[in-house]
Amino acid sequence: MLSVSGCRGIVGSSLTAEVAARFAGSYASWLIDRAAGKPVTVVIGRDGRAGCQMVHSAALAGLISGGCDVVDLGVAMTPTIAVLTDAYRAESGADGVVAGLVLTASHNPQEWNGLKCLLAESGEFGSAACAPPAAFAGQIINRFKSGEVRSADWNEIGEVTDDDAGVESHIDRVIAALEEAGLTRDASTLGNGLNIAVDSVNASGVRGSYMCLEALGVEEILHLGAEDTGIFPHPPEPTAENLSLPGGLCEAVRENESDIGFAQDPDADRLAIVDELGRYIGEEYTLALSALAVLEGMRQRGEATHGRILVTNLSTSRMIDDIAARYGARVMRTAVGEANVVETMKAHNALLGGEGNGGTIWPRVTYVRDSLTSMALMLWLISPSGGGKDKKRKLSEVIAGLPSYAIRKRKVDLARREDAQAAVEKIAAAYKSQRVDLQDGAWVDFANGPLAGKAWLHVRASNTEPIMRLIAEAPTEAEAQQLLADATKTIQ
Repeated sequence: MLSVSGCRGIVGSSLTAEVAARFAGSYASWLIDRAAGKPVTVVIGRDGRAGCQMVHSAALAGLISGGCDVVDLGVAMTPTIAVLTDAYRAESGADGVVAGLVLTASHNPQEWNGLKCLLAESGEFGSAACAPPAAFAGQIINRFKSGEVRSADWNEIGEVTDDDAGVESHIDRVIAALEEAGLTRDASTLGNGLNIAVDSVNASGVRGSYMCLEALGVEEILHLGAEDTGIFPHPPEPTAENLSLPGGLCEAVRENESDIGFAQDPDADRLAIVDELGRYIGEEYTLALSALAVLEGMRQRGEATHGRILVTNLSTSRMIDDIAARYGARVMRTAVGEANVVETMKAHNALLGGEGNGGTIWPRVTYVRDSLTSMALMLWLISPSGGGKDKKRKLSEVIAGLPSYAIRKRKVDLARREDAQAAVEKIAAAYKSQRVDLQDGAWVDFANGPLAGKAWLHVRASNTEPIMRLIAEAPTEAEAQQLLADATKTIQ
């Protein structure tokens, strides 16, 4: 799978050592050409899943054979790699070019892996590293397909340096963001008196999540999936089904009487949430609650929120639109894909952004989705020294104060990604009386009828799997399911 999200495949089948080395080499060649004679350094890390060593070694070979120096973080969260890319970029100044390469297949099953590129170009607060815009991603993919891979001479082969302190820099950045944004004078007090459960699926978030919660003052931490085996204890996507399995996070929160439960995906850029009752709140709430924390914090300290911009993709719940409206802010929507969201965020100086898959992007920390940022903002919402205003708030009560929608999803297998186009055209024609956005498949925003301003439908090909996604949101589950049923009938 080649897309704006990088390269993904099944290890030993579609993703072999040759493929990994060639993709990394294509990236290295593209970077060297753009650097125009300046030295290039690539910060690399992997999500820790078992079987990643082959991809890691092959990617290292591709990068250094292309002439790039490499800083190897070993097992590291995707946002940590972005933070370190920024740090090395600042250190190099104008004398060099710094980029990142993440080895992960995100939420995909155990047998999958992939390579995701990060560029460190422009940004606020020292954060710049992000997935490359679609045009740049396309150039890298074209190199990969055409075999235009640079092979450096013996005296130009890159060098590899290890750096295992990246997570500390990442946590420092989260702490600084909370304090510099005025959310708290002392971030180390936010977790005082809170009991937290977290599931890191035995992957890259194990070390960082625990250290971050400790740095925020949490004294009681129940850590599930905290082994360094790289073997997922359950299907890794943090969905209600996977977290509600016996012995899972929902059960652990109830039995441990935790104030909140956090679930990371393997590369720890996404976060799903469980409330104090052990109920799966889900990934759609992560961005909405993050927006609520940042905007409410600004209001509490008297900072203007009117006209501030939030950015998300077309497939994200409209909860964020309703929250933004409370504070006079507005939401801009993009095609699905972190790179698309970030490109718009940078262009419009957005306050916050992200996607409804549990990915919050706070430029004060990094222009990459970050589970540690999300954890910190969730703690602020319920903490007596944060949004709780001297008393601990229950997450269920915070949730009850938000607009309620039902979002439902279906998948349709595809032989080729291009096969989704016929379905997109049928949806666009069938719903032409509504507001239709074609920047990413067909997004139907209901502007007429009983669901006007309350529902949407999105039909598109996935960037990361050979499937077509059908997503609908409406005030009730029955209405959302009916939208999906109607859409399924339309495309058949």
